[in-house]
Amino acid sequence: MLNLPGITHLHLHGAGPVRDGYVFDPHRLALPCWAHALGARGPAVLVTLDRHFDLVAPRVVPPRGLDVAQLDRFAREQLDVRNVDHVLAAMELGLVSDAVVVARARPAGCVDGEVWVDSRGVGHRLLVAPTVDRLPAEALAAVSAAEHTLLDVDLDCFTSPSDADPTELLPWPIEVIREHVRPRSAGAFWVETLARCRGFTFAREPGHCGGLIAAGRLFELAAQVLYVELLGVDLP
Repeated sequence: MLNLPGITHLHLHGAGPVRDGYVFDPHRLALPCWAHALGARGPAVLVTLDRHFDLVAPRVVPPRGLDVAQLDRFAREQLDVRNVDHVLAAMELGLVSDAVVVARARPAGCVDGEVWVDSRGVGHRLLVAPTVDRLPAEALAAVSAAEHTLLDVDLDCFTSPSDADPTELLPWPIEVIREHVRPRSAGAFWVETLARCRGFTFAREPGHCGGLIAAGRLFELAAQVLYVELLGVDLP
């Protein structure tokens, strides 16, 4: 059982194959959770759904050989407080090989291109799209060929800026969440991803979801789609 401040480790029960879930607020806390979920297994292909492309290179390269508790401390103290560099940090650590990224907004410093080369000279594919149904064919090939996958979701994936006031975030209704996560064309992609999935990380980040109350309501809707309908497990 992972016992770290601010991280809820869930044992997922149900018909689905995924058994380890993690819920937290700052998205950079996904880093120790991924390490815990993988254990001594090799790198995984990461599938992440977010509003932002969290593909900024870490300013401090995480040293290899850290245990889960040390990685947790590194994530809290050394990674960007904007929560935008944990994916490439995981690549630096050898936890993630390639990433399938569904997102829409690019934060400052976000890398471009289909391949990112880490500080060791290892290339990592970045397979990106704004929606699941627009992912390139290589995304299905990547998860099908992977020995392990990780599934990651940021709750703010299911929000959009208001046309009337861009500083106001509008939560999506459950029907829109459902269509975004599970479009009809994505059946094979999810079958292959979940069959190999070692852990599901879910970042709430209420500051990006309209505040605590709004984020709580949105979490309930997203949890129904993600836990029950996608993963086939009980609600957390």
